[in-house]
Amino acid sequence: MEGTIYLIDKDGELRAMTQQPYKKEDTLQGFLEKYNNLLAGEQMNESDPRRWLFISREMGIPKEEGGSDTWSLDHLFLDQDGIPTLVEVKRSSDSRSRREVVAQMLDYAANAVVHWPIEKIRTRFETICQEQGIEPVDQIRECLGVEDIEDFWEKAKTNLRAEKIRLVFVADKIPQELRLIVEFLNRQMDPAEVLAVEIKHYSGPGWKSLIPRVIGQTEEAREKKNPHTERQWDEKSFFQELGSRRSSEDAEVARKILEWAKNNLPRFWWGKGKQDGSFIPILDHNNISYYPIAVWTYGKVEIQFQWLKTRPPFDSESKRKELLDRLNRIPGVQIPVDAITLRPNIFLSVFKEEDALKRFLEILEWVVQEIKAS
Repeated sequence: MEGTIYLIDKDGELRAMTQQPYKKEDTLQGFLEKYNNLLAGEQMNESDPRRWLFISREMGIPKEEGGSDTWSLDHLFLDQDGIPTLVEVKRSSDSRSRREVVAQMLDYAANAVVHWPIEKIRTRFETICQEQGIEPVDQIRECLGVEDIEDFWEKAKTNLRAEKIRLVFVADKIPQELRLIVEFLNRQMDPAEVLAVEIKHYSGPGWKSLIPRVIGQTEEAREKKNPHTERQWDEKSFFQELGSRRSSEDAEVARKILEWAKNNLPRFWWGKGKQDGSFIPILDHNNISYYPIAVWTYGKVEIQFQWLKTRPPFDSESKRKELLDRLNRIPGVQIPVDAITLRPNIFLSVFKEEDALKRFLEILEWVVQEIKAS
């Protein structure tokens, strides 16, 4: 027992709770699986708290492409930005050296980013959901607040390829030696993030308390990985980012959409964002600003039904359905009917054929004419 905390019950009585060790490592692992918030996402990023989607316990990792699993990771999570979060759990009483624990985690990370296809992660998650009678799509939306499921998995795939992952050591007590190693690795590794979470366990008569604390976020590392200032995108930075994340064909499609916007609309706006850039063509008519589409550096064009539904003539459901029907006639476009109040998106690659892009730009011209005639 290392400490005591006190709770005041509903009758105003002071109740003492003493710190207790976890009897088994599996107990702490079970708490993490059941109570994902113990990873303390609000401490990792105060301005944008991390939310967690539990993927699996004992997630296998091969050491060669297509090979059988060599290692078994304690827990795998994804956050709302699709960042894979690898979690290894150890009790402070574990006799293995700190160096061995860290080397084990680095083995996992080095092989996971190379030999884990996102399809394996998705299949594992969906299989476990089905075994538990849970709808995978509903689980993602409930845990993360994500609406576009395919875009979420695409982001996760991109993060794996870019080695943008998070490594988390979890224990009831993080010793000084491990804390220093974690802080060092977190300062040096980019874009990967390395953290430790200490989860202390207190108990008293009829009560339990679990108190997490994130370790490893020095001010230097925090500023580097979670900069406070947003990035102002422009044409040069937008296409550099798009070209590095997607194909040259996607970049060419985006350039042609931008050229159309410059020739047909009075102005457009370059977005601000820490990770994802965008440009939005704008039409001003009768003192109203219209934002028909947005094009993003992750390779998608967003149809702004959510904005259009508040502005004539697209405040009419029938007019939005007409726009939807026109878009869905383009091969490869399949926007569901219930998306006419949302912001569905289409991969830029759908418009790589000249005819498909021509039809899309004609639809945008029709939108402009409909607005001007309203």
